[in-house]
Amino acid sequence: MVAPPRLERITVAEATRRYLATVEVETIRGVLSPATARSYTRDVTEFGRLTGRDRVLDDVTGPDVDSVLVRYQSAPDARYTDPGRKPGPGRSTATVNRFRQSVTRFFAYAARECWVQADPMQWAAPPAKVRGTLRTARTALSAGAARSLLTTAPSSTPARTDQDLALRDRLVVALLLVLGPRVSELARTDVDDVAREPERTTWRIRGKGGNTRTVTLSPPLARALEDYLTRLRPTLATKRPQDADAQRALLLSWRGRRIDTQAIRALLSRAVSRMPAPYQREATPHALRHTTATLLVADGWDVKVVAELLGHASIATTGVYLDRIEGELAAAIRSHPLAASIADGP
Repeated sequence: MVAPPRLERITVAEATRRYLATVEVETIRGVLSPATARSYTRDVTEFGRLTGRDRVLDDVTGPDVDSVLVRYQSAPDARYTDPGRKPGPGRSTATVNRFRQSVTRFFAYAARECWVQADPMQWAAPPAKVRGTLRTARTALSAGAARSLLTTAPSSTPARTDQDLALRDRLVVALLLVLGPRVSELARTDVDDVAREPERTTWRIRGKGGNTRTVTLSPPLARALEDYLTRLRPTLATKRPQDADAQRALLLSWRGRRIDTQAIRALLSRAVSRMPAPYQREATPHALRHTTATLLVADGWDVKVVAELLGHASIATTGVYLDRIEGELAAAIRSHPLAASIADGP
């Protein structure tokens, strides 16, 4: 008979150090994305500070976790240096729930490693529901706005010809709108992830959790990719010939470096600013991901196919991405079975 593992009473600081070491390993292996790893590192480090680094982890209780969550929520959100950008003090419910998820993962790992006798998260108060208005910047564009964005994506003539990135910008916006990748997936794509064959062009997308999916580009997308690869990227790649990462990267900046997620967001912001005024509104890469899902379902595609395209393990996740399809509510009211009875009257 195998004896149960012995509890290891270690401090919060030591548990945090060991856990974040595993996060780093999982990031190197591709199980976690760099953005997710940064989030876990930031949240768990903050949890350790609020709990007390010298405290024994097994002594932390559910009420202790609740106290930490309250103090975390009441602290100013460092992302907003301008108080006018965010109404009300402290952090939002969504931010606190994200922090809570990081702590939940930390304690699940601690329980497996026998640093705690029982996971205190099971006695903590349940997460609060996120209420309030929708974040317009993250909701889907209408079909008309999406078409407008595609046609206005190329940059206007820059001051310097060596900064003309219209071919790259057109490709990035098209990939985000048509295929709906995560912005991190697009940024870390290498040239070798794209297979260009006479019959078809495919893109191997390296997604979350080390999962990959392969999608086939439509002929217009394949032509946009070919234009960028043959006419622009070779020029950009010559600017940093000794940079091994840049030589691998698909998308490069005008300085020849791998483009990062912030640069993609800035690129999209510039493209949105050139849209006609009736369609113009703030949009993020995540909004374009919502747009992909919503327009495909509106066109009759099965939600399972859309989930596979977006890299979702569950169609329930995809359902969150489906914004109300434009005109759907009005059409439902017009076709209501009692509508004709109202028209006939007595």
